[in-house]
Parts: sequence; structure tokens; C-alpha cells
Amino acid sequence: MASQDDISLPYATLRRALLRWYQENRRDLPWRKSHDPYAIWVSEIMLQQTRVAAVIERYQIFLTRFPTLPSLALAAEQEVLALWSGLGYYRRARMLHKAAQFVAETRQGSLPTTAHELSKLPGIGPYTAAAIASIAHGEAVAVVDGNVERVVCRLAGWSAVPRMESTALRRRVEAQATRLLDVKCPGDFNQAMMELGALVCTPRSPQCLTCPLTKHCHTRGEHKTVPRGRMLSREVAYALSVRTSAVHNNGTSLSHREVLLEQRPNEVTVMPGLWELPPLLSAEVPEAELRMTVRHAIMQVNYYVRIRTVFEDDVPLLAAAAAGERRWVPLDTAADKALTGLARKVLSRAHLLPAPPLDTITDAVHSSQ
Repeated sequence: MASQDDISLPYATLRRALLRWYQENRRDLPWRKSHDPYAIWVSEIMLQQTRVAAVIERYQIFLTRFPTLPSLALAAEQEVLALWSGLGYYRRARMLHKAAQFVAETRQGSLPTTAHELSKLPGIGPYTAAAIASIAHGEAVAVVDGNVERVVCRLAGWSAVPRMESTALRRRVEAQATRLLDVKCPGDFNQAMMELGALVCTPRSPQCLTCPLTKHCHTRGEHKTVPRGRMLSREVAYALSVRTSAVHNNGTSLSHREVLLEQRPNEVTVMPGLWELPPLLSAEVPEAELRMTVRHAIMQVNYYVRIRTVFEDDVPLLAAAAAGERRWVPLDTAADKALTGLARKVLSRAHLLPAPPLDTITDAVHSSQ
């Protein structure tokens, strides 16, 4: 790693080249069509550790239901979580909701305009605050996410270090990103840096031949990175239990189908309050009772999930004791509940939800911080 903080770079040349590349290659993403601070805030929170393809659909649905900050503040948490289902890291949704309530109560529904003030809100760190302030208000503050850090390190020729040793490198990257920032159009420049890291200066196999900054890059792809932690594997199984019940209305008997769901206790650290299929006592499932298999990733664990068809009377024998509330839910309203990503995936693939399967999030991370 270089000892000096300020690497000699032709900053003006790099700014012009990057902005020109961005104007010609930027992706047509829905949140880039708005300068509304609230809409930008929602998109930035959704995009944290989640693939762009997974966010696009959820972002549009979320803003259709909650088009303004006050509308989000007035919503019930379970409704917010239901629309977040499939994006994972549900703590983000809870903090977004709490921050909206705080702003509605203390600031008449208006978000702060500076990164410094934005960072005081629940769930908004330096990165998100800088993104909102620069894109919505044109504040000259650099955004540093994983993509930007990688671009800066490669430009300067700095090697990555383990996370526990990264504080000094992080400060150096932030200082270098600030020097590189185009103060005349900070919003576009920050998005250009993130876009370059996402599309060209990728973690593996960077496309240096098409990079607009390659002429002045100190590494040109030869950049030592910290190896990713090894993924663990675990086998689990869940019960898919569906029944038909009669509903009596004004003397008329109608039938509808219900699915058995279980709510995760609020005391657990992972996905508290969300609804899932009942876990089975054993991960082994007889072939005749196997409904489907699903691979599902949560942080550093790959879950190999077996879904077993379980009749109502057999649930007490095969399913683990309920840790939270267990309830029969009509299938025509199940999609509106705050389902875990796995439960929504399974019910969609079983054609039991009216919504289409969210196959774009198959490999996304599903968890809560």
C-alpha cells in the first residue's frame, strides 16, 4: 500500500472521462428518474446488499403504496414488512419506517437536506446520507460504498485489507474519493463511480479494456483482494400444509383454501415478526411426501430446503413446536402478509400465491441484521 495519502492523479481528466462514460452507459433505472429525496432514500436503502434486478420491482410496488414519507410513517409495520418481503435484511425496512415516523413527527415530513443532518436519522449512515444529499440536493459530498472503494483502491494501487484492519484504509479512500469528486455535479458523479464499480470495475474479472479510467489506473485489474468467507451449508425442511375451509356468509356456504403459517417471535434476531412455513422436526423427507427442493442463501449459509406436503392432522406429529403464533391464512390474502423470502418463494413456486414468482431474487441474501 502506498504510504502517501494523496496519489498523483489527473483529477480533472478522470472526472470528464467518467462523466462522459456515465452519460453513454448508465442503466435506465426507475430511481434515476426522480430527484425526490424520499424516493432516493427508499432506493438507497433497498439497494444495500441486494441485487438491482430484485430491487426494481419492489421499489415500484413500494412507492405505489407509499408515495410520500407521511404515507409510509402512517403505515403499520407489518404492511411495510409485507412489501419488503423478498428483499431481505428486514431491519432496513424497520429502520426506514421508524425514521419516516421520526421525520413526520419532528420535521413535518421533510427530510434534512445535508448529509450531516441526514446521518442523524435512524438507519441512515454516511453512505446513504451522502447519496441522498448529493443526488437530491447537489451537496458536494463523496459517496463511498463497496463499488466506489474498489474503484478508488485500484486507481491508487492500494491493496484491500481484512475488515478488522480496514479503518485506516477507509479514511484514505474517503479522502481520495473527495479529491476525485466533481463538485459541479456531485450527484451524477457519485452515481457514475458506483455504476463503474458495478458494471466495469467488478470484484472479479474487471473489464479494464473498456474502462474510461484505465489509462491512469495504477493496477488495471491487478488488485489484491481479501478472499470471501467460505459459504456454509445446512439442510432444513418445512411443512407445506393447505386445507379447504367453509365460510358461511348470509346463509351461503363458500369454501376457500388456507395455508398454515407461523410467525417468528419478536425476540429472535433474524427476521422477527415475519411469517414462515412451520419448520419440520427432521430435514429428511420421504420421497413420496417431497413437494419441492429449494436453495436459499442467508448471509454466509447456503440452505438446502426440502418442502414436505403435510396434512392438517399430521402437523402436530411432524412439525416442531411453534415458537410463535401459528395460524391458518386464506391463500387469497397470504401475499399481503409479511412473509419471509423463503416462504414467499415456496408459495409462489407452488402456484399458491396470486403474485408471480420472484425468481429474480433466488440468489439474493435473505436475512435481518
